[in-house]
Amino acid sequence: MAHDPPASCKVVLAGAIAKSLQLEVGEGLAKVKRKPLLVGFLANKDPAARLYADWTHKTCEENGFRFSLREVDREDLEGQILAANKDEKVDGIIVYYPIFNSRQDQYLQQLIEVGKDVEGLSHRYVFNMYQNIRFLDEHKLQKSILPCTPLAIVKVLEYLKVYNTILPYGNRLFGHSVTIVNRSEVVGRPLAALLANDGANVYSVDVTGVQQYTRGEGIKKSRHEIVDKDGWTLEDCVPLSDVVISGVPGEDFKFPTRLLKEGAICINFSTEKNFGPEVKDKASIYVPAVGKVTIIVLLRNLLSCTEDSREQKVSVQWLTV
Repeated sequence: MAHDPPASCKVVLAGAIAKSLQLEVGEGLAKVKRKPLLVGFLANKDPAARLYADWTHKTCEENGFRFSLREVDREDLEGQILAANKDEKVDGIIVYYPIFNSRQDQYLQQLIEVGKDVEGLSHRYVFNMYQNIRFLDEHKLQKSILPCTPLAIVKVLEYLKVYNTILPYGNRLFGHSVTIVNRSEVVGRPLAALLANDGANVYSVDVTGVQQYTRGEGIKKSRHEIVDKDGWTLEDCVPLSDVVISGVPGEDFKFPTRLLKEGAICINFSTEKNFGPEVKDKASIYVPAVGKVTIIVLLRNLLSCTEDSREQKVSVQWLTV
């Protein structure tokens, strides 16, 4: 009697990936003698920001953390952040952007004290990320904080065994080509840098074109370099990629599935469905969302910002470049 062959595409949900990270977070929390407090600032009417805040609150409560959502007028936000910086009871701070949709948002990111920046958006952390500096101290006891969504996608790739643990730490994506459809300063560009710094050949795509992020031939360079691929489009880079990651906001964009390499891994981090159902006909693994992983990564970063969980206190003063 003939049997139907198994489905060629495995759909992996974020909840399953988050569970493995929850164990790590739980072990770290057990070493802390109090419940860390995360303060969130909401100063807009964006429904996506509200949803993220609600998810954060729920996940904090479920995992033994405290969360305080403070809804403020955007004109008062600067003073509120400075007050939270000085409050010794506050272990971490998150701001739900956008606030002004301008460079003023970047200014607000830099107001948060480095030791309370759970999103990894302060200058010190951003500098370290792009320079491929992974620790804050010379003894390599304190890891640099990374932005939540890019780090969540890294954790997804680790869970899927895309990272090759036989290779040395820092080189474990060597041999992989990745296309990222999004080059925002919050997710797409940092993610391209992180994956390239781990050895991948990364094609970063936005409406202006394609950029290639690599550590050079044979990954001999210590950090990534960027090359503009003049005239390139998705038609050129997607067929070369064994991993495709898309995060285009808005419901109008649909990823052209016909370009996918057979057996590619596809990950969607947009709140919209960038991939249509036909992705399962070409992809070997499809991850339709990463939100639950992002929230657990946020708690992981909060633990790193909690003094009681540190093996050693390290000064994290502003870095002048």
